[in-house]
Amino acid sequence: MNTLPISSNFIRNIIDEDNRTGKWNGRVETRFPPEPNGYLHIGHAKSICLNFGLARDYDGVCHLRFDDTNPEKEAQEYVDAICDSVKWLGFDWGKHIYYASDYFEKLYEFAEYLITKGQAYIDSQSAEEIRQLRGSLIQPGQNSPYRDRPAAESLDLFRRMRAGEFPDGTHVLRAKIDMTSPNINMRDPVIYRIRHIHHQRTGDKWCIYPMYDFTHCISDALEQITHSLCTLEFEDHRPLYDWVLDQLVERIPCHPQQIEFARLNLTYCVMSKRKLIELVEGHFVEGWDDPRMNTLAGLRRRGYTPASIRLFTERIGISKADSWIDMTVLEDCLREDLNEHALRRIGILKPLKLVIDNFTEGREEECYAPNHPQKPEWGKRVLPLTKTVYIEQDDFMEIPSKGYFRLSPGAEVRLRYAYLIKCVSVVKNDQGEIEEIHCVYDPATKSGTAGAEIRKVKGNIHWLSARHAQPTEIRVYDRLFNHPHPDTGDKDFKSYLNPHSKQIITALVEPSLLDAQTEQCFQFERHGYFAADRIETKPGKPVFNRAVTLRDTWGKK
Repeated sequence: MNTLPISSNFIRNIIDEDNRTGKWNGRVETRFPPEPNGYLHIGHAKSICLNFGLARDYDGVCHLRFDDTNPEKEAQEYVDAICDSVKWLGFDWGKHIYYASDYFEKLYEFAEYLITKGQAYIDSQSAEEIRQLRGSLIQPGQNSPYRDRPAAESLDLFRRMRAGEFPDGTHVLRAKIDMTSPNINMRDPVIYRIRHIHHQRTGDKWCIYPMYDFTHCISDALEQITHSLCTLEFEDHRPLYDWVLDQLVERIPCHPQQIEFARLNLTYCVMSKRKLIELVEGHFVEGWDDPRMNTLAGLRRRGYTPASIRLFTERIGISKADSWIDMTVLEDCLREDLNEHALRRIGILKPLKLVIDNFTEGREEECYAPNHPQKPEWGKRVLPLTKTVYIEQDDFMEIPSKGYFRLSPGAEVRLRYAYLIKCVSVVKNDQGEIEEIHCVYDPATKSGTAGAEIRKVKGNIHWLSARHAQPTEIRVYDRLFNHPHPDTGDKDFKSYLNPHSKQIITALVEPSLLDAQTEQCFQFERHGYFAADRIETKPGKPVFNRAVTLRDTWGKK
């Protein structure tokens, strides 16, 4: 994996200072802790690159840990997809893959310990009653009537909860902290609840499950994480993170440091996993890996490269302040990567027949096009020229508008890599639609030959021989939403879905493209960058997805 230049940020400054003072004896251990309840999206890529990147740069270790404490919404499919996406981005956790469920027994022991210390109790109120007494941002909470329940009674109930004696919602275990705290997270938070549901890893062994705020900090401590990096929405949870570990200080190997950074907000996207699930389950898209989705699986299938996403996360940086990143930044990173690495090929998306009247029937002449204009060492490929070729419909205008320099009646343009041609006539069908155009070529103007460039023309159009061009399925993708902030405001975010986000067409391509390998990317000259679909491409029968246009077209819109 190619690494990018290291940019300083406040987290690196903290680590540098910790190393200077010997706080962790020079050790840097981070973790990426996703919940296996959906596929990762572009926002997760920022966290992946940050956590794994810091571990790499400081000769440390990054753990992949699944926070699998809510079996109601979790599945092995999501575990597998998350592992696949992290590896695809270029990172490896080695032997350091963990699950919160690995610690269920230890978490339970710690919960009993808090009860015996008088720092946790069983509350038998309903969820609604607990909510009513919790207070608000301007009103303090009120103590539960069960807050002073004797430790022995709470311990007995907790053990019976584990034994499965009670239905869901009968009791919860709450930490005893401060119901008047200005931080609502500290108002006796629930740390265990009853859920009679099968767990994908532990089966039916457990019917009580710990809450995230209780599980996360203890998991960090047991794995001896040094720097626990979270997004800003967890800043108000840090006092609870520290409180739990402070109570267990004699029973845990270390007390990690939680550090918050700004999450990624990207225009024309939704970052809520709940809303992504809604798109998938409502069949507004064709699955988690739909190329219009901002999931890593979707971006990969569309044609995004790991290098482009790593470049993107480096370019947007790490800060403490929330901000919006324009989609063009991500798209430009892909253009930058593919411009360097993608082979050039010709694809005709809207074919129009062109006949060269003075070109001999049956004749075939070789023209040469570079595989990459900036990389002569990549060589050239042959484009056979025949009497009948196809050009783009947009490259001909019967009544040209001002500033139009492509082909029109009487006008002269260059067939790219070939000859100058002049339009002499147009053939239309009964509906008045243009079916073909007729031209003549100048034999003294072949590209690359002496004197060919003496006559200058402004128009330069691409083409493919009708005898050699191959019909191929092309999927022209655009942004899924037509509003930069679809999940803000009062309207349903789905009302901003772009009805033109996917078009399926049959295009004509160079014959060599039939051998395209899955995920192989090409620049279709003038049209953009296209990737062979990783699912539906078959040997000799590729399906191409447009990953991105050659330049930003939304700015004009």
